[in-house]
Amino acid sequence: QVQLVESGGGLVQPGGSLRLSCARSGSTFSIYTMGWFRQAPGKQRELVAAITSDGRTNYADSVKGRFTISRDNAENMMYLQMNSLKPEDTATYLCYYRTASNDYWGQGTQVTVSS
Repeated sequence: QVQLVESGGGLVQPGGSLRLSCARSGSTFSIYTMGWFRQAPGKQRELVAAITSDGRTNYADSVKGRFTISRDNAENMMYLQMNSLKPEDTATYLCYYRTASNDYWGQGTQVTVSS
């Protein structure tokens, strides 16, 4: 089993920045993908960014150049640095961890971009 806990969400003005964190505990897998999805009210859940166990990253077109995903394996942490935030980035951001056999999800952290 893998447990994921997100933190770092909040209210920020347009153009501002936030850094989300995801703390992972439990089982460790050598091959995995970790990342962030987001879900806004009335919209489908969408992939924001992902990082594989060998360090490859992937971003949604809507966040390229503004968001950066990173991880600290020693601390079992993953981060999402979000810059130049826009109102359309408002959503619940969920951390996920994908192995060959399972997907694990955190509870989510709310990000609201508003003036």
